[in-house]
Amino acid sequence: MSPVNHFWSYIFDFSLDVHSFLLNIIIYNLEVNIAKKPDTILNVEGDIGQCIPLIIDSPHSGTQYPLDFKHQADFSKLRQAEDTYVDELYKYVADIGGAFLEAKFPRSYIDANRSETDFSTEDLIDNDISFNEIKFTPTIKSELGIGLIWSRIPPNGEPLYPQKLKLNEVLNRIDHYHRPYHQTLSRIMNNTHKKFGRFYHINAHSMQNNASAMSTQLKGTKRPDFVIGDRDGQSCKLEFRNIIVKYLESLNYSVAINDPYKGVELVSAYSNPNLEKHSIQIEVNRRLYMNEETREKNEGFNILKKNITGLLETIKEWLNKSER
Repeated sequence: MSPVNHFWSYIFDFSLDVHSFLLNIIIYNLEVNIAKKPDTILNVEGDIGQCIPLIIDSPHSGTQYPLDFKHQADFSKLRQAEDTYVDELYKYVADIGGAFLEAKFPRSYIDANRSETDFSTEDLIDNDISFNEIKFTPTIKSELGIGLIWSRIPPNGEPLYPQKLKLNEVLNRIDHYHRPYHQTLSRIMNNTHKKFGRFYHINAHSMQNNASAMSTQLKGTKRPDFVIGDRDGQSCKLEFRNIIVKYLESLNYSVAINDPYKGVELVSAYSNPNLEKHSIQIEVNRRLYMNEETREKNEGFNILKKNITGLLETIKEWLNKSER
């Protein structure tokens, strides 16, 4: 090969290498950042044109697992943390004039229904690092492995990660997932309260039929069809709770109140009945609508969805009457 041809061959090969290198950088940045954009980690419906002061959020129904979630769990076990299909059960609220918010990321990655301080630094590989932005104060949830960042695999509590997390990994999840969820819910609530002078918020969840080893209950304890939580009467007016309980019991569902679920961060953080800010948690038993092992819908799904639709219609009617 002549020196000239050799030169141009070298330039061509070099340009291919540069092109490949830049392409890899672009792909990497897309993969890393795609889940960080609010419109890809959250779904909001009904907030524009909202005509009733009803808000429903589903923080645990997300099934889009981030690429940097380096867990060691069998995926079928990890999915037991999901409130699978709860979004489908409740998003009808947007069709009747309310607002709906759901997380698309899984709660096992970071749990939106926890305080951002509910994390133990013992779960950090660099827990001796100097850090003052957040004062972590773990609760019983973190001790059970189900705090802000889950550390245990459901249902039996094996370690979720092959090694402890780094502080910057935790902060990234807080900044790009947890805070956007809370900021969005807070915005919807503030706008609703400003428009109507009040809001009624349902924090929607599902629960295992039987308590697992990671529960505050004795393992194997059977759960009712529904558990309604209002922080022992502190997060909403009694009439709101009674409307929900009465409707569900009229359909022969078994309903417990504040036992074992009273409502956690998303109920306590934004509620103040004295200011007409009402929040309540609804837990529905998964056996009513799906196979807990395969995560497939069962024959009861459509029945349950119809009944929850009826509940939302009943709440809307009550809200319209109470406005007059």
